Amino acid sequence: MTKLKTLLLIAFALLIVIIIGVCAWPKAGSDQDLSVAYEEHKEQLKYFESGDGQMAYWDGGEGPVILLVHGVPTSSWLYRKIIPKLIRNGFRVIAPDMLGYGASDKPDDPEMYTADKMGQRLLRLMEHLNIEEWTQVFHDGGGLWTWEMLIQDASKVNHLVMLNTIVYEAGFKPPIRFKEGKVAEKYAKQYTTKMGQKMVINPTFKNGVLNKEVINDSMLQGYKIPFLDQSSASLYYFFTRTCNKIPDYTTLYQSLNIPLTVIWGKEDDMLVWKNIEELVKNNFDIKDENIHLLDAKHFIQEEKPKEISDIIVQELKGE
Repeated sequence: MTKLKTLLLIAFALLIVIIIGVCAWPKAGSDQDLSVAYEEHKEQLKYFESGDGQMAYWDGGEGPVILLVHGVPTSSWLYRKIIPKLIRNGFRVIAPDMLGYGASDKPDDPEMYTADKMGQRLLRLMEHLNIEEWTQVFHDGGGLWTWEMLIQDASKVNHLVMLNTIVYEAGFKPPIRFKEGKVAEKYAKQYTTKMGQKMVINPTFKNGVLNKEVINDSMLQGYKIPFLDQSSASLYYFFTRTCNKIPDYTTLYQSLNIPLTVIWGKEDDMLVWKNIEELVKNNFDIKDENIHLLDAKHFIQEEKPKEISDIIVQELKGE
């Protein structure tokens, strides 16, 4: 009996050790575990002084340059699944965190985030890197920043790739349009607290994809961490100004002599392709074979990274 008791005590002690070990290990969902992937991404970023604040950017690979421009409320993290294949196929990839987003500075003045200023900073970045020619890939609000950049200088871009972006008012159906004021300020500030992020960021991505399996805590943390305890002025500007007035860039579109590729999540209910399809075909020099509609919603970089990478490579290499 004594021997049996001893064995039971040993077994019980081992069980306690196992339980303690499991409890001490970082759980999926804990800050310690979830921040690792984003922190690794952040450690690879470089920085330059834009004149309005430091901008972070990802830069890797060799060959023809591809500039990847994110939208709202994302950052270069949005392209993390796409970058490796582009590099393997012989491209140099630049993916900035626009001012107000990601690891870049977040000035507290909403007027720092006008589309023309955002576009100007893209040109400053490429000048800083001594890059004279590139392909520009852009998503969501990155479309407005790209159009304004092209108004300032369209001579440097040799190919445009649109990914579910803002082109015309007819296709832009944001879930919220705020007037300037306290209500909008309070909403934007939800992005800067953990509790608030559960109410605004989680549903944004859940509603922005068809395949919910691509959403996990690690993925979401990459979008949440950069906003914590930071200024929400960039978001305030987007919700109160950008969402309420989309400029008519038709004259610009018709003047561009740049090859265009469209890659679009056809189930996107915020940027609706069917509402702008004929406008794009009429105002851009584009053929049907250069329009690629994917079975996805808004965040196609999360849902269809392989397909996007393959299309970009094929279009740029003429394969």
